[in-house]
Amino acid sequence: MTPAEGILWRQLRGRRFAGFKFRRQHPIGPFFADMACYECKLVVEVDGETHLGREHKDEERTKYLRMQGWLVLRFWNTEVYDELEPVLEAIYRACEARKPQPPHPQPLSPEYRGEGRVD
Repeated sequence: MTPAEGILWRQLRGRRFAGFKFRRQHPIGPFFADMACYECKLVVEVDGETHLGREHKDEERTKYLRMQGWLVLRFWNTEVYDELEPVLEAIYRACEARKPQPPHPQPLSPEYRGEGRVD
């Protein structure tokens, strides 16, 4: 784990992050996600200098993950170091937008579904 990944992982691990469970080095098909929230189908990647020149490979990987229904958020190491709060905010917003909604406790009657009265 890179130092930037370590900083971010300390914030996300153990359901510390608004109750969302993240996994580190989570396998998805032939790839391993740096960090992933399975519940929200969200992948968080932290890229550094080793990714320079690998943009095509990263794009292919992202394309595959999207086809599997995952949202991929990529951040540079420097963003984690210098702008941790905005990074966490972006992750939080994505989790909130993608978290599964609980089913309604009772089915709605026809009149509440907009189907008019049932006589």
